[in-house]
Amino acid sequence: MRLLHTADWHLGRTLGGHSLHQDQEFLFAGQFLEMVRDTKPDAVLIAGDIFDRAVPPADAVELLDDILHRLIVGLRTPVVLIPGNHDDARRLAFGARLLAGGGLHIADSPLGRAWTFHDAHGPVSIVASGYASPLLLAQKLPAEHHATPGTGADQPSPRVVADHDQGMALLAPLLHALCTPNQRRVLVAHAFVAGGSETESERGLSVGGTGQISAARFAGFHYVALGHLHRPQSLAEGRLRYAGSPLAYSTSEANQQKSVTLVELDAQGGVTTQELPLTPLHPLRILRGDLATLLAATSQDYLALELTDPLPIAEAQRRLAQNYPRIIGLRWVAEALPSTATALPAAARAASPLQQFEAFHQAMRGAPLPPEARPVVTAALTSAEQP
Repeated sequence: MRLLHTADWHLGRTLGGHSLHQDQEFLFAGQFLEMVRDTKPDAVLIAGDIFDRAVPPADAVELLDDILHRLIVGLRTPVVLIPGNHDDARRLAFGARLLAGGGLHIADSPLGRAWTFHDAHGPVSIVASGYASPLLLAQKLPAEHHATPGTGADQPSPRVVADHDQGMALLAPLLHALCTPNQRRVLVAHAFVAGGSETESERGLSVGGTGQISAARFAGFHYVALGHLHRPQSLAEGRLRYAGSPLAYSTSEANQQKSVTLVELDAQGGVTTQELPLTPLHPLRILRGDLATLLAATSQDYLALELTDPLPIAEAQRRLAQNYPRIIGLRWVAEALPSTATALPAAARAASPLQQFEAFHQAMRGAPLPPEARPVVTAALTSAEQP
């Protein structure tokens, strides 16, 4: 069976105040549909975070409607999609039971939905399980039953789910129960599997590591199509796979090659994957230099600029915006200094606080402290010395 795995579309997202709608439309209505046309998969799997927020803007909803129509009606390719932690599952799953008959399969519950697909080797169960917090899982999972002391009467009690890992331990048997015995099994899920590599743009599922799930919880599935982490990567010898986001959504993803994953499932459930690269309309890059160097060029890319001149940021932003209309961030960074300049001389260390600051300024910026800055520094030092 051939599957095309993607995730984390984040339709409706902005970057540094700039709408990404044009970039997302360019990618999904162009390259992505061409990939589907060329590879002819048995199904497209979209592993969550379809939208960037629970109530997406109208143009994001229209774009998803257009792409799904082209996939299912135009290319006659079924789609299986699930809500991620950015999505509102109830909104995304509107009409799910009705749409399944037309080829759009939406998971409307973390307890999972299963559909049977066929290839030349027989049936394959594709199970879709929407993202769920431990609290939601506790509400959805069957209640626990205990005998009442002294009476032996059966007493149901609310389920307690401590963290995501325990939740998946309880959920996995229910997901397997949806599958026909002896069939190959594929799971579509949205989670943070332990060992995965994060970027800055994923919304944290929890704090302190309680959001991570052991890869062992997915035993028994031949392939697990994952969403949440934006860097394309494989775990468990390729059996668990993050397709990654199709676009860079933070500077930690700058210059990162984005892709869609083509999955081949053989007769025994063995898996091979291939990354199909995506080329963005406007790449995200980090650009460093002094003001004169930066003003000597222009670019339509999304840029995080690092200015090596100690200039007021607002003034630099105003001047650079004429050359770079898609600035997503601008910060001042010090040029690397020779190792001999990194330590203050002994005389400076024995000097007054103001003299030490002047020496520090000289060492870091290669220039003396400006006269107009001296009263400000003096006042700050005086305030810091007061009890």
